[in-house]
Amino acid sequence: MILKNFLAALAAVFAISIAQAASASSCGGGDHDHSHGEGYTVMDKAAADGNFSTLIAAVEAAGLEDVLSGHGPFTIFAPTDAAFAALPAGTVETLLKPENIDQLKAILTYHVLPKSLTSSHIRNGDNYVKTVSGSTLNVEKEYDEVMIGSARVVAVDIKGSNGVIHVIDEVLLPKS
Repeated sequence: MILKNFLAALAAVFAISIAQAASASSCGGGDHDHSHGEGYTVMDKAAADGNFSTLIAAVEAAGLEDVLSGHGPFTIFAPTDAAFAALPAGTVETLLKPENIDQLKAILTYHVLPKSLTSSHIRNGDNYVKTVSGSTLNVEKEYDEVMIGSARVVAVDIKGSNGVIHVIDEVLLPKS
């Protein structure tokens, strides 16, 4: 049940992240497009970037693409394809099955904030934020390093017309 919820939240986050990542500014030398998000949603940005195909597939499987392409604003903590690949073997495939949509949605929405939170608004120290799923995340900043649990934010402020994407190196799993 926990894994199913995690995967649901993850798919939502991935969809949003992919849309914004295509025009993100990066922290640490990623090869993201640095253009502004005018006219392109976070989903558009994520889909245009080659690092979020798993997230996009999860968002589509969960039926969240229309929501994440809507007005927003959203902040998506978007796991890369490498982050998904680091999950135990078979996890992604299991989550993408129709019978696991609720779990997938729970995981994806755990990666999404119902507001735009740019890196300039993240203070040093602990920053507690509510996700779309209703859970609380601690976004911890120390100088230029931003962490969410053990997940490191590797690129920030990929702006879309309806929000912002921050790229993370691990999939966030909701606590049960």
